[in-house]
Amino acid sequence: MSILVDKIRSCFKDTFKRMPAIIVRSPGRVNLLGEHTDYNEGFVLPAAIDRAVYLAVDERQDGKIVVHSLDFDQKATIDPEKPEHSPLHWPDYFTGVISELAALNHTVNGIDCVFGGDIPVGAGLASSAALEGGFGYALNNLFDLGITPINLVKIGQRAENNFVGVRCGVMDQYINVFGRKGRVIRLDCRSLLLEYYPFNSDRYQLVLCDTGIKHDLSKTDYNKRRQQCEASVKILQRFDTHIKTLRDVSMHFLDTHADALSAELYQRSSFVIRENFRVLNGCRDLQNQDYDAFGKKMFLSHAGLRDDFQVSIPELDLLVEASQDLEGVIGARMMGAGFGGCTITMIEVDKVKEFERYIKKTYKQKTGKTLKIYTCSIEGGVSVINV
Repeated sequence: MSILVDKIRSCFKDTFKRMPAIIVRSPGRVNLLGEHTDYNEGFVLPAAIDRAVYLAVDERQDGKIVVHSLDFDQKATIDPEKPEHSPLHWPDYFTGVISELAALNHTVNGIDCVFGGDIPVGAGLASSAALEGGFGYALNNLFDLGITPINLVKIGQRAENNFVGVRCGVMDQYINVFGRKGRVIRLDCRSLLLEYYPFNSDRYQLVLCDTGIKHDLSKTDYNKRRQQCEASVKILQRFDTHIKTLRDVSMHFLDTHADALSAELYQRSSFVIRENFRVLNGCRDLQNQDYDAFGKKMFLSHAGLRDDFQVSIPELDLLVEASQDLEGVIGARMMGAGFGGCTITMIEVDKVKEFERYIKKTYKQKTGKTLKIYTCSIEGGVSVINV
């Protein structure tokens, strides 16, 4: 971390000829269970991780917002009076946050910012939420805006919904703000109430296998999946007007009225309903330290994402199937919205190296591609770091 922070601080000094006022660490996240349940007002089980975006920020006096990407070696100037989409794409996350702050009558002066990080882009680790959360958090501190943590979450989500154009749920922004070291969060995406659960990091390691296939949620079927869930709800509301989202539907109710849905809408709905129950039951497994039972739910989650929600791809399926019978592997599944990105695998700590050798060799043989692997630990949420 210190090397990366030093690079960002030095880049800020070289670019803007002074030192930054603050540097913010904004983490990526993993999600152990609960995929595509957040925008259905269901339950998710994410954790903030040690991979993060770092933002060096300071005020400027001319009202301009100038952001420099260390990783892309690109600079963008944002006009808060005329927010426009950028052909570079990454500035849109910053513009979205500025637009949402303006909508809430929060005035920020000019801003200089340099950012960079070690979250793989497009791998399903919520790099976009890390940008939104980190930038909002930095501005809140720099200008003393008095925005509460939960409202920072909502600002980040609305930035992605309204300006970037991805109709994401609230999970990524939430864990970015509320993450806690050594704990996963069971988040109720309807009430936004949370409960922390322990994760035994001494015995088990979380390992991410990156397919190398990048996804852009604004250009995939992600929004279509959300529309399909909403379409199912509209049909099911004919039979029970109390239903607001798939969170309110049981499998018994869905099966009773299955004839009213197309086969495709039934598949989408059944996955979401079952995934919600996997999260709730998985939390009990963690509380009871029954990691074998928890791992089985990870495998079941992947099967549902592959067969019923149909957001997996052959490369993700290969990684999960190849790991399923390996000694020391407790559970594995694709993670994130799908259409690319990573798998998340829970492995006994002393079996990680053996797993890495085998899975890299298998992936190369089957696809001809080199597999990137990241181990990660569970860390805290967004914060100003001591430099």
